[in-house]
This record gives sequence, C-alpha cells and structure tokens, in this order.
Amino acid sequence: MPKKFRVGLLLFPGCMPAGLFAFADLLHAANRRGGRTLFEATYVALQAGPVTCARGIGLHAEKALGDADLDAVLVPGFWAESAGQVDTLLAGQAPLLRELSKRPRRQLWAYCTGVCLLAACGRLDGQGATITWWLAQAMQEQYGKVRWQSEQNCVFNERNATASGVNGYLPIAEQLIERNVSRDVLRDITRLMVLPRPAVPHAAFQGIALIQQPDGLLRRLHGLVEQMPAERITVKVLAGRLAMSERTLARRVGDETGQTVAAYARCIKLNQVAERLTLTSLPLASIGAELGFSSSSNLQRMFKALTGLTPVQYRRQFGRV
Repeated sequence: MPKKFRVGLLLFPGCMPAGLFAFADLLHAANRRGGRTLFEATYVALQAGPVTCARGIGLHAEKALGDADLDAVLVPGFWAESAGQVDTLLAGQAPLLRELSKRPRRQLWAYCTGVCLLAACGRLDGQGATITWWLAQAMQEQYGKVRWQSEQNCVFNERNATASGVNGYLPIAEQLIERNVSRDVLRDITRLMVLPRPAVPHAAFQGIALIQQPDGLLRRLHGLVEQMPAERITVKVLAGRLAMSERTLARRVGDETGQTVAAYARCIKLNQVAERLTLTSLPLASIGAELGFSSSSNLQRMFKALTGLTPVQYRRQFGRV
C-alpha cells in the first residue's frame, strides 16, 4: 500500500484559518473517494496547544511544527491592508520563520499573504513564486532573490508552491490530489465540492472593488458613486455629498489613486457594467438603463476606451453565464 501523504496545516497568531478548513475537507473527500487514507492532515504551530487566529478564533495545534513528521506544510494568509502591516506581522514571527527555514526536504506551500512568510524565511530564494497582486511591488523590492511571477495565479516548484488570493489553497489542493491519486478522482471531487474559482478581472478593474480601498474617503466615495445614476455624477455633486470642497476631493483622490475624480468615478461605474456583463445575460441597453447611463452608444464608447474591448467582446472573454 502506498505511503500516505502527511500535510501540516500551519496555525500562527492572526492567521486566517478558513482556507485550512477547506483544504482539510478536500483531502478528506479524496480519502473517501479513494476508499483509504491517502492523506493525513494535522494542525501544527510553533508550539502545540491553543492558537488565537484572526478575529479571535481559537484553534488547537495538535503538534509542534518542529516535532511533526510531515511531507509538506501549508501556510495560510493573514489579514493585512498594506505592506506595512505585513512587515509588522513578519517582525513578530522570527521564531516561526527560523523553524520554516529548516528541513529543506519538507515541501512548503503558501497562499495569499502567507507567501510573505516563505519569502521572509528564505525558502523561495532563486525560485519562481507568485503573490497577491497588491503586494507584488513591495515583495519584489524586499525579496529580490525570488523570481516573482505575480501575473500567475499559482506557481509550483519541486519543493514549494505559492498561490495568490484567499482561495489560493484550491489549486494547491487540486494539484496534490491529481498528482497523488488521479485526475478522475479530482474531477469527481471538484464536481461535488468546489465552487468556480473567481475570474481574474480585466486589468482596468483590478483593485477597484470597494473592499479593496484602503482609505476611508475612497470607500465612502466608492459607495456613493455605485448608488448614483451615471449621468448625475459630477465632481460638484460628489464633493457636496461628502461635505468637502471640490479642490480637497480632487487632491485626496489624486493622492490616493493618481486619477482625477471624474476618471475614478467613471471606472467605478464601468466596473459595475463589467460585473453585469460577466454575471448576467442582460443586454447592454438594460445594464446601461439600470446604472443611469445616458445612452448605450456613449456607454459602449467609454467602455471600449477603458478596456480596449467592446461590451460584447468583454462578455465573450470574461463571462461566467
């Protein structure tokens, strides 16, 4: 009987464990589908015992990382909204980084901001790796020995794997199951358990989602623009609703985004158009009317100017219905 593959699911203070739960469930499904224990998942930490994860969730590490006999360790992400917050967490994880740097034969996998831990412990030096898009520049500057490939969703090497985004555990699990069991088993598990992976947005809309805005003013402005009909949006109206002068609004938006208020607002509205194009089968005229654009021809012109694609081409390339 083939040896079972032992995976350590790493817990550390502030980590986001949801991906670890999902990863463990996928391995359990593979065991059930295969009719035997193909994979063994164990929660580990720097020391065995309770670990306080993100939002105060308490979990128990069954074994200490250094004592566990493992083939691989999966490192989850942690909540961060800036490169500075990443640096703060890494500064407090020196003992964990030292432990991760040991045992080079053990595979290390990481996703989302967890990739930063692998970079900081040196295990990615000289190898290809990816990282969540908004950290790409900071990681390239700080860890120049890594061959960053941030345009990729997932990068596999002989001894490590890195994936971007909070769903990054999924391609790692899929590759593990396919390599160690079979493509047929993976297909069955995917059909029954896995939701479609979110589509990568067009470059024009990356980072434009409201949840991705780091500044309180941008979040308020974003929410306001989304609620207003496109034809009624002006800098004067927006400034008035936000209780500030047009000049102050223009300065603040320019400092944060490098764009004018009008250009930023236009991108937000066109992102709403793009979402409806990809998630619904509504005709462009209906989408434009719902979002308050003055005419379909003007909407089509603005959309192509921003994305380089007509709405029809965009739906064909990015659509999910």
